[in-house]
Amino acid sequence: MKGTPKPDILKAEFVVSSPSVADCPGEQHPEYAFIGRSNVGKSSLINMLTSSRRLAKISQTPGKTRLINHFMVNEEWFLVDLPGYGYAKISKTERKKWKEMINAYLLKRKNLVCTFILVDSRHEPQKSDTEFMAWMSMKQLPFVIVFTKSDKLSRRQLATSIEGYIEKMLESWELMPQFFITSANTALGRDDIIAFIRENNAQYVAYMKSLG
Repeated sequence: MKGTPKPDILKAEFVVSSPSVADCPGEQHPEYAFIGRSNVGKSSLINMLTSSRRLAKISQTPGKTRLINHFMVNEEWFLVDLPGYGYAKISKTERKKWKEMINAYLLKRKNLVCTFILVDSRHEPQKSDTEFMAWMSMKQLPFVIVFTKSDKLSRRQLATSIEGYIEKMLESWELMPQFFITSANTALGRDDIIAFIRENNAQYVAYMKSLG
C-alpha cells in the first residue's frame, strides 16, 4: 500500500545476559523470545533479522548460548535469545538447570508477547520440538514456528518438506500453528517476521494504555 512504511530494524544492541529470569531487565518493553534445538540456526536468524553479522554469536559448537540474552531493538522492544534444547553436549545437571531457567522465563515474564520456535525446514517434526510446542500450548503461551535453512532445499523440496511437516503436525493438532519460512542467507521471511512483531507491538501498546 502506498505510504505504508516498510517494516525494518534500524538499531539493535546487546543489553545483558541473565542467568535467571529474576536478573532480566525491567518489563517496560514488549519482548519476543527465540528458541530452538541446538544448531537450528538461531544466531544466524537473529543476525539476519537485525542486519548484523555479530549481534548474536555464531558457533559451530551446539549449546553455545547458555544465558537469557536481551537485545534492545529500535529502542522499542526486546529480542531475547534463549538457550537451545536437544542434543547439546552438556551434563544432565546442566540440561536440567537450563530447562528450569527457560521455563521460569516463559512462565513469569509478563511482557513476553510471543515465542518464535525455530525448526529446521529439512526435517520432519522432531520429538523435542513437538513436546516443547505441546507444553507451550498447555500453558497457553503464544508461539509461532519459524522454519530455518530453507535455502538448503530446492523450491520443490521445500514445499514437499513443509507440506509433510504440516500433515504430521495435524495428526495431533487441530490447527497448524502460524509459521514463517526463512533463510539467514537470502533474508527470506525477514520482512514478514518484522511486520508480525510491529503489529503485535502496536496491540501490546494499545492494551497497556487501556489499563491506564
